[in-house]
Amino acid sequence: MTDGGVCVVGGGLAGIASAVRLLDAGHRVTLLEARPALGGATYSFRRGDLTVDTGQHVFLRCYQEYRDLLARLGSTDRAAVQNGFSVPIVRVGGPPHVLARNRRLPAPAHLLPALLNYRPLRVGQRLAAVRAAAALRRVEPDDPAADRVSFGAWLAAHGQDEPTVTRLWELICTAALNAPPERASLALAARVFRTGLLDRADAADLGRPTAPLAELHGAPAAVLLRQRGATVRTGVRVQQIRTDQGRYQVSGDGVELTADAVVLAVPHPQAARLVPAEAAPDRARWARLGAAPIVNVHVHYQQRVTELEFAAGLDTPVQWVFDRTPAGGSGQYLVVSISAAEQVLGIRASELVRTYLGALGELFPAARQARVRDAFVTREPRATFRQGPGTRSARPPARTRSPGLALAGAWTDTGWPDTMEGAVRSGHRAADVVLAHLGSAAPADGGTGRTERSVGIERLGRPRRGDDERSEETT
Repeated sequence: MTDGGVCVVGGGLAGIASAVRLLDAGHRVTLLEARPALGGATYSFRRGDLTVDTGQHVFLRCYQEYRDLLARLGSTDRAAVQNGFSVPIVRVGGPPHVLARNRRLPAPAHLLPALLNYRPLRVGQRLAAVRAAAALRRVEPDDPAADRVSFGAWLAAHGQDEPTVTRLWELICTAALNAPPERASLALAARVFRTGLLDRADAADLGRPTAPLAELHGAPAAVLLRQRGATVRTGVRVQQIRTDQGRYQVSGDGVELTADAVVLAVPHPQAARLVPAEAAPDRARWARLGAAPIVNVHVHYQQRVTELEFAAGLDTPVQWVFDRTPAGGSGQYLVVSISAAEQVLGIRASELVRTYLGALGELFPAARQARVRDAFVTREPRATFRQGPGTRSARPPARTRSPGLALAGAWTDTGWPDTMEGAVRSGHRAADVVLAHLGSAAPADGGTGRTERSVGIERLGRPRRGDDERSEETT
């Protein structure tokens, strides 16, 4: 393999974003990925006639750097974005309640009618929720003091009783941060609610893939990078990175190369093992980030059981459910996403399927009589890092003490939760660190044609797996 240039270790969204940015600046790039294909945590596998994603990924309209990357990959038409934030809330025995923004009002008034008319809460609880939302706009996400407080404690201090937390705040917090409010960082929760819901009227319009994740990210990324002249090697597990007289020796499965710079874009446990000690002497603290699981229950019915494309559940084990029936597919394929899934992670697949088939039947009466073609479980024990109070102090910046080695990944200190947007942003930051070291300027618009960037938040049941984890389980 040709030496020189920049080696990107890791082919997830962070590595892809970094590689594209480096290519835009005119550098030679070699990308090494341990899995058989690019895409990292956003991958798919085949099961019968279905292409199965490991969990449901969504994004928001304000998710600009991620959406820019989709455009670069030619994948914009493989995802759909709402014309206005609208989430059906389903409960047993009643019609869905739709939580939606007012399209005619500016932020933050665009959410006022939705809160004041939110039927799952009493009138007094709705008014208290409005006051808390106004107070949340004053929380600074980058304030270290906010990161040391739990979102649940802050909500209690601002007049939110248990039903209000459970039926309103928890719906979004648990899905976005993979943690319930009492275990979530206030700073990260403020980033979610301020950026996604409160600061701009159209920011939270939901986007969802309309194609499998492998077709959305990994496959088009491989094509683009190779077209641009990058060397892309999959099935290569890097085992060591060493510094050598200002350059970097990268070795792994059948690979030995010398690079002028390295972007290390792998999950934090692998990064801590690979990063040279002199580059990150405090790498042991990354272990404090830990891991939080996500579990998904997949059900393929013989016929349609609901007309909803997706919904959030109240007073039911179903947190969120998504219709993932492929275009032209038969029956209906639903995926239930369970975030902060510590309590169900160890339950047998057959028991989980039985529980969630019953829960879906309670929510959607047609499911009670529908024949089930297939049902199975996917588990992601390390879906995200634990995004609790004090998280930020354990997240390293992109820059290390070794000038040509940069860290990337949604776990690094982007200021954002563990999201696809955070992953892309981290890749851009790491590339900029490397470009500064090599004396190159980053493309003025990141190669996207944009001169301004807004920010966004995403994560609804989005898994982020470790290199050694396998997700499929058959009942």
